[in-house]
Amino acid sequence: MAPCVIFEDEHLLVVHKPASWNTHAPSPHAGEGIYDWLRHREPRWATLAILHRLDKETSGILVFGKTPLANRSLTEQFTERRIRKKYLLLTDHVVPPKEFTVKTALIRLGEKYASRPGGEIAETKFRRRRGDETQIKIGNELETPHVVTYNCIEASPLTGRTHQIRVHAAESGFPILGDTLYGGTPAARVFLHATEISFAHPATGEPVTFSAPANFAGDEVTSLISSNPKLSEPPDVGSYFINGRLALRTAIIEPDATDTFRVIHGASDGWPGWFVEKLGDFLLSQSEQPLSAKQNEELLRLAKIFTVRGAYHKILSRQIRRSTTTKASPQLVFGEAAPERFEILENGVRYEMSFHEGYSVGLFLDQRDNRRRFLTGHVAADFPLFKSEILNVFAYTCGFSVCAARAGARTMSLDLSKKYLEWGRRNFALNGLDPAAHDFIYGDAFDWLRRLAKKGRAFDAVVLDPPTFSQSKEHGTFRAEKDYGKLVTAALPLVKAGGILFASTNAADWPPEEFLADIEMAVHAAKRKILQRHYVPQPPDFPISRAEPAYLKTVWLRIG
Repeated sequence: MAPCVIFEDEHLLVVHKPASWNTHAPSPHAGEGIYDWLRHREPRWATLAILHRLDKETSGILVFGKTPLANRSLTEQFTERRIRKKYLLLTDHVVPPKEFTVKTALIRLGEKYASRPGGEIAETKFRRRRGDETQIKIGNELETPHVVTYNCIEASPLTGRTHQIRVHAAESGFPILGDTLYGGTPAARVFLHATEISFAHPATGEPVTFSAPANFAGDEVTSLISSNPKLSEPPDVGSYFINGRLALRTAIIEPDATDTFRVIHGASDGWPGWFVEKLGDFLLSQSEQPLSAKQNEELLRLAKIFTVRGAYHKILSRQIRRSTTTKASPQLVFGEAAPERFEILENGVRYEMSFHEGYSVGLFLDQRDNRRRFLTGHVAADFPLFKSEILNVFAYTCGFSVCAARAGARTMSLDLSKKYLEWGRRNFALNGLDPAAHDFIYGDAFDWLRRLAKKGRAFDAVVLDPPTFSQSKEHGTFRAEKDYGKLVTAALPLVKAGGILFASTNAADWPPEEFLADIEMAVHAAKRKILQRHYVPQPPDFPISRAEPAYLKTVWLRIG
């Protein structure tokens, strides 16, 4: 179960959405919203319906309908204003001491909303929380932390207009902390949290209430210092604040099944050019430069949070092929040195990792959700993955193959590196799978695709996840943007009718529209049909933003 899910029955799915995650995808090729991620995750969630929304930077309770009955009932209750919601917000402005209600007409003005005659009526009740004057330490890696006073306000929207609470708070003189769109003091996020929702259960009619404690997480809020004697126990907003980027990871990572994920994803997490991953008992830092003092300090802080044994740093370089294995390998920064080989856990599957084999450490974490699809046999809503034989081209250490084999498939793994194929065999053995029951083929991808087609081989699924650039004696140079269509053409004869073609690339400068167009052109040129298609961007722990655009593009195609 995804950790963000707090309740589920036949009719309802209730989740705690972290800040910095959209309710739904803003565009077809953007990162998945929490709705998209959930709807395609489990077959029983395929019919999820959005009944209300939260802004990207607003955290808290979201309710999705699973059945037509739930959708009708909750839509009716929202329309008739019978659903009660409570929000908490932080502000560093002066707040009226008594409870009061704001009722205005809202209209849209560009990207903002404002109270103007002729708009839609919006009504919000505000109440200052008892004992809410508390001090918090504000600061980030670029400035010295300092202590300021905030006020915690409870807001109850009696209507459901877009940005309603944000507009009414700002126009009442206390803009929300972080809500710079409406005049709030700059902070890591908009400090607004949907803490409670109450309604009549769609099936029983009984009143139900769901709540999520406020956890105002953000890069700038690092700790809470209470100087108010009334607050002998933690205030309602929590006695401490965790880092904002960790709140998102906590919502999606099942700790008992996965101990490996991306912790810092460059500019999207406030650290341009710097990337950090948790790999079991170790942290791996990556950037084009040696660690700065601030980065080292943050790495130490993360090491304490995750209680890891040590931390490594790897220099990202375009000239890696000219470097020695030792120079290309990550270097120990602090803590205990990792053994030559160590294990990590992802979706209950074990993989071998190494910081001593050069640039690559053994697994690309941005493919976690796609590996899970092979493991579960479920690609997306109404898109099952039938698998008995799978060909994994450019197999690397055979991550996709291991997951498919765990699910009962016979696999063939093809790669140009004998070292990585041996590594793949060890990954099979780590998971109690007999490598001898599967095929591992060393050689050029194009050459083997041609030879397998000549033999009349066909597979239920063919995996194409090539490097952006590679070279082989047989085929010469391969560049994803130039040659991907040729690769698809070579692979299509091996895809059974009704089988799956999984195509992926991390060519960052290649627009997804062009990537998909090249694949579809190759399919049509081969006189095959695309019966089903599901596009998947990188997972939520690799968040997409204007400052850190998407790079990974993957598509699942059922081929007729």
